[in-house]
Amino acid sequence: MNDLTADMLTRIRNAVRNRERTVMCIANKLNAGVAAVLVEEGYLEGVERVDDGRQGLLRLKLKYGSRGEQAINVIERVSRGGRRVYRGVEELPRPLQGLGIAIVSTSHGVMSDRRCRVEKLGGEVVATVY
Repeated sequence: MNDLTADMLTRIRNAVRNRERTVMCIANKLNAGVAAVLVEEGYLEGVERVDDGRQGLLRLKLKYGSRGEQAINVIERVSRGGRRVYRGVEELPRPLQGLGIAIVSTSHGVMSDRRCRVEKLGGEVVATVY
């Protein structure tokens, strides 16, 4: 498997579609940062690191509304292995005119587009969520 982040986003997308409560993903720095942003922005309930004797796993607790509505409707990978997408702070995307988030990998770590604008940082646009 080459793109662990695309695999994580696909696992989340499939788990939300199947109304799962948790999903397991391979742990690495970028996946942990993406998961932390999703928790910070309210798209996931929590993240737990599970030791598997190798590099570890992330257990993501998915979030649903009081009537079972999904917190994550669309989650897409923007920057891929064959096509990296870098944006300056002025050019960062605003999914659904600000109702969604773009997850950006910056020199100061992985953060949401809102936080990038506050800290005046650009970087690689990893994914969009809404």
